[in-house]
Amino acid sequence: MKKRSAFTMIELVMVIVVFGIIASIGAEIITKVYENYLRTRAINRLQSQTEMTLEQVAKRLQYRIKDSVRASNDGGVSWLPLPSAINTPGNIYNTIEWIGISNESFLGEHNGTSVVPGWSGLIDLDSNTTKLGTRTLETPGSRLDMARDIILALTNGDVDMNNEGGNLPALIFKGIKPLYNVNNYYTEGGNTYTTHVSRSANTTFHIPLDDNLTDGNLFEQYYLSHSAYALAPVGTADDFNLTLYYNYQPWEGETYTPHGTPAVLAEHVSTFRIRQDGDVVRIKLCIHDANQSIASNFDFSACKEKVIY
Repeated sequence: MKKRSAFTMIELVMVIVVFGIIASIGAEIITKVYENYLRTRAINRLQSQTEMTLEQVAKRLQYRIKDSVRASNDGGVSWLPLPSAINTPGNIYNTIEWIGISNESFLGEHNGTSVVPGWSGLIDLDSNTTKLGTRTLETPGSRLDMARDIILALTNGDVDMNNEGGNLPALIFKGIKPLYNVNNYYTEGGNTYTTHVSRSANTTFHIPLDDNLTDGNLFEQYYLSHSAYALAPVGTADDFNLTLYYNYQPWEGETYTPHGTPAVLAEHVSTFRIRQDGDVVRIKLCIHDANQSIASNFDFSACKEKVIY
């Protein structure tokens, strides 16, 4: 009878053991490669998100009225000028607010021949007249009708320069103002700093006589503003949504909450710090992953800083 050769039981067991070892090593390698991929993807996503959020904040702050920036450490109950708001352990100023220049209406529209600014930023002081309970000021080179249309569109009709009975934009003169009076930008009259204005013609402002303005504090240059802006955390101290509030008018007695329109700029923010040195504003932002990447095994964080002049 012919003898047949075959694997012994021991040989089969050894082969199975070897294959098992190889398979376990391969699975571990594949798992590590996949985890490294998820880590890289999460870090890149967080870095991109942090950079985009800082860019959004910077673009708004770029058109700020520099003297108006203030900060709060109690959710807007009290405010300090930003340069005076020093962060210390247990005392973090994480809410800021500022009045923005109405840059969109300043850029104006095309009139068929050239681009015409909505407001020129210049006042003819010789045009200062008082009549029928209002002060009239000429702003040469302006097309306030265009500015009105743009502001109406930006505020969903809430701010109308033609409607003296409703919310109006603010006229803010560029005269020198003491830093400690920063809060006066936020009230109508504003100790002669801020006043709401209406439009009577394409180059003419109407200002109420009860605005505390006198001939001595009228200046040739001004800003026009249709909104203040606030950045505030919503959530816990180390995991919150950084929220931008806009389309509210403090000179009309409104505050960022409940009157402002909220827009979440970033979720799962762990750090938001802002300080001012001279006219330079520095922002630090950290966003973490909130254990979203790899079944709660990792929680990455990305931090970036930005300087705004």
